[in-house]
Amino acid sequence: MDAIASPVTLQDSSGNTEDLVYRTALPVRIWHWINAITIFVMLMSGATIFNAHPRLYWGKFGANYDHAWLVIGKRGAEGFVRLGEFEIVTTGFLGLTPYSSKAIPPLLTIPGYYSLAEGRQWHFFFAWVLMLSLVSFVVYSIFSRHLSRDLVLSSEERKLSHLWHDIKEHARLRFPTGAAARAYNPLQKIAYLGVIFVLIPLVILTGMTMSPTLNAAFPWLLDLFGGRQSARSIHFLCATGFCAFILIHLLMVLLAGPCNELRSILTGWYRLPKPRKDSL
Repeated sequence: MDAIASPVTLQDSSGNTEDLVYRTALPVRIWHWINAITIFVMLMSGATIFNAHPRLYWGKFGANYDHAWLVIGKRGAEGFVRLGEFEIVTTGFLGLTPYSSKAIPPLLTIPGYYSLAEGRQWHFFFAWVLMLSLVSFVVYSIFSRHLSRDLVLSSEERKLSHLWHDIKEHARLRFPTGAAARAYNPLQKIAYLGVIFVLIPLVILTGMTMSPTLNAAFPWLLDLFGGRQSARSIHFLCATGFCAFILIHLLMVLLAGPCNELRSILTGWYRLPKPRKDSL
């Protein structure tokens, strides 16, 4: 995810300095790409681990004959997903495909075949990358004032009327233009803060809760999350949250102008969108 450094205008070959600004600081760009790669690897290696037992439970215990709130599986020549009492057929996508009888097909897993041992190695290594990069980014954000300046909502932005207006503008695909595009809008701030301070910490802590070795060192984690199976379910829901965030994030990039957004996150430079005619 990108972040905003203090804006600096540049002159182009014609001496025009009106709309090109330095928006994304180098440490944030580095963290964005490390985090993006890390999340994708963890989602795909986590899918391999999930394939070992594609059922989720609440509480301390869970096995094949216990009640599962989520099941991805196959029945004869049919793949299905069951959520509580609701079930849908997913043949060819989940549960059963022409290439695999695993819950999640190999196209979406690391490695691209079923190996629980290799999946765990990938997952655990990048879990350390995720945790260390998060700590580094939070420390940078605090001391550079990126957190207080760019991510924390202002008193005006915290008003329900302001948030509702922002939601309606996004629903109409009316994105900020001109000087307003230098800063994150309230929905972006809420999404980014949610990922940094809710999703990533939760996925790290629930992952720790599923480790018997770490249970011995931090037994309070089992009490905090209500048991290893509940922690596994929350871990899965966090992964689903990451998937939703990625899809929405990529959709917003496409709608806002992919070339301009990619330039910002690759080089730091961003061309401010021209104000709409109906806003003049």
